Amino acid sequence: MSTTAQSPLGLFATDDLIGEEDRAIRDTVRRFVDDRIRPGIADWYEQGSFPVRELAPELGRLGVLGMHLEGYGCSGTSATAYGLACMELEAGDSGLRSLVSVQGSLAMFAIWKHGSEEQKQEWLPRMAAGEAIGCFGLTEPDFGSNPAGMRTRAKRDGDDWVLNGSKMWITNGSVADVAVVWAQTEDKVRGFVVPTDTPGFSAPEIKRKVSLRASVTSELVLDDVRLPAEAVLPEVAGLSGPLSCLNEARFGIVFGALGAARDCLETAIRYSREREIFDKPLAAYQLTQAKLADMSLELGKGMLLALQIARLKDEGRIAPEQVSLGKLNNVREAIAIARESRTILGAAGITLEHPIMRHANNLESVLTYEGTSEVHQLVIGRALTGEAAFR
Repeated sequence: MSTTAQSPLGLFATDDLIGEEDRAIRDTVRRFVDDRIRPGIADWYEQGSFPVRELAPELGRLGVLGMHLEGYGCSGTSATAYGLACMELEAGDSGLRSLVSVQGSLAMFAIWKHGSEEQKQEWLPRMAAGEAIGCFGLTEPDFGSNPAGMRTRAKRDGDDWVLNGSKMWITNGSVADVAVVWAQTEDKVRGFVVPTDTPGFSAPEIKRKVSLRASVTSELVLDDVRLPAEAVLPEVAGLSGPLSCLNEARFGIVFGALGAARDCLETAIRYSREREIFDKPLAAYQLTQAKLADMSLELGKGMLLALQIARLKDEGRIAPEQVSLGKLNNVREAIAIARESRTILGAAGITLEHPIMRHANNLESVLTYEGTSEVHQLVIGRALTGEAAFR
């Protein structure tokens, strides 16, 4: 007997845990993704391109750039609303959510949290509007999980700073107007606000990617980049600065990965109801339903975890290891859901006619950026034991 289909998250009634305003923001972002992103994303992914300059002002008008920050043209939403927006953006594509995350939670947050009033006034309103694009330079070719080993150096020369070094795997780098670059000084690691038209700065784009193809990824090269004294972020010194920004971005991933997983699962459910095998729908077979049930269970558990982490963040009680719990679990389960969903589609699942393989490939990058799974396991392990086992 046929019954009415239920959505995976509907089984968990998670909307009951979300306030009306936050739901309205989520639904607005979902409509934007449906109308503006889905029609073009397969072609952008195949071409290895993304219209950042075209989309950024639209994202600014949507209000999602730096949306969880206060003032300077930012929306000042709850952490929950920001997480839900990230979920809808990544349901479109991880590259879209990465663009918004890097802009708001890395580049803008660094200036908002650690910058001078002059730096905030100069950059944040334009970045919130999508008129200026930002990137965040921390990772280097030889130093990812160990940022303390960075080789990029900033040296004093009179009142100026001179930066030399390189950064790698930088989202938005080739299209950015401003880069927040972290460098070793004679004292501690410091952050610098670097206009990308500064002589000696270049950002060659990284090509031939098979993941995050609808995203601009670049190297940053700093060759005697001379900056005035006021380019330094004045409110922080040491690795606590960039790590505080990474924690902001990781929070968005906790929700974002679920968006990709949900899109894969909904695609698999829809396909299974339409595809006939041996004279009945694929959805009517026990093995198919077992797969769908298990995936829905993991998606729902991930959503409950994300909403709890968002509640803690909104209450100002979030700890880094709690964000690590969410990032580790939700990305890992999202990849598993993408792979299992692909098996339901069979050969159709490997084409860009459906989003599943695109999401699966993207999630392989999400798994290791903003902290690898191993790093997050060790963050959680340190919280449980009191022992740091990173070395």
